[in-house]
Amino acid sequence: MYKILTYNNIAVSGLECFSRDCYEVASEIQHPDAILLRSYDLHSIEIPETVKAIGRAGVGVNNIPVLECSKQGIPVFNAPGANANAVKELVVAGMLLACRNICQAWDYSRQLEGDDDVLEKQVEKGKKQFAGVELCGKTLGIIGLGAIGVLVANSARGFGMNVLGYDPNISVERAWQLSSSVMQASSIEEVLMRSDLVSLHVPLIDETRNTLNAERIKCMNEGAVVLNFSRSEVVDNNAIRVALDSGKLSVYVCDFPSNDLKDNPKVIALPHLGASTAEAEENCAVMVAEQLKEYLENGNIKNAVNFPYAVMPRAEGARLSIANQNIPNMVSQISTCLANAEINIADLLNKSRGEIAYTLIDVEGEIPTEIVESIGLIDGVLSVRVV
Repeated sequence: MYKILTYNNIAVSGLECFSRDCYEVASEIQHPDAILLRSYDLHSIEIPETVKAIGRAGVGVNNIPVLECSKQGIPVFNAPGANANAVKELVVAGMLLACRNICQAWDYSRQLEGDDDVLEKQVEKGKKQFAGVELCGKTLGIIGLGAIGVLVANSARGFGMNVLGYDPNISVERAWQLSSSVMQASSIEEVLMRSDLVSLHVPLIDETRNTLNAERIKCMNEGAVVLNFSRSEVVDNNAIRVALDSGKLSVYVCDFPSNDLKDNPKVIALPHLGASTAEAEENCAVMVAEQLKEYLENGNIKNAVNFPYAVMPRAEGARLSIANQNIPNMVSQISTCLANAEINIADLLNKSRGEIAYTLIDVEGEIPTEIVESIGLIDGVLSVRVV
């Protein structure tokens, strides 16, 4: 019986992935095998020693101490792409809000007073101040071509926009999905110089913090629009404010209200609605639940932010799941330990990612507890269990 500790409200469709005869799932549970959460901040608590995996029903994992989890041999799973369509639709809406002055026009209409004849005259008199521009023919620059960035790029082409993308780490999968008409930029600066609208789709890591700063804003076209549905910190809010006040930027659309910008008339700040659809929440919950199940039951790893992709079909007999530091001679030591116990290896998979290596070993027969313990004592082994 596996125990799953949940934080936040997880979509029922995700929880239903855990069969009741094999799993106990609760928001209060002792000695959990895994944690399933959305935005709950795990930095503020001590993760139980029994935890073998953590699943985030979403994409960003800033609320999880990933580095500490890695040191303990705990993979952290997320759900890349599961909420991509929801975010893409909101980005498209953001472009329309910005270019057609919809928010200002709506506010104007709500404040009109008088009978319908008076309103009609006021409308005809006032509508000129809300005249906007069309997306068709404009150039959209996209920084980050992951699941969301690719969908935004393809949708923009459907509006008749020219699209320029930059992502030095684009995956083969995303490249296949990207419209062949999307132009490639060689740098962030090139994207900024050639675009009328710029949309950011990068994860928040040290390298992406303040991706859009005062120096880079200087490269942008006068009156450009910036859309940020990634994370607040990928832009320098002060630099954005200065650029808006000077007219260098015409509109900033984001999903992260801040005291620096929320009251600025040129800012459209939404309350983190990117993935807030019933469909996205269900997709994320199901995706990460299935990944946790696969890891707990078979040791296979898909979409872990800190562990390598490692999937191996199961053979008959027992399976070992081993996380260790990515240093030489680890597989040899583990194999020797099994050989000394006269345990034959039927299949083996070893993958690495950065400082972490992960090994799956199928053996013929059972694995005695003392052998598991001896492997765990090998210098560099972070975690070991029989699956």
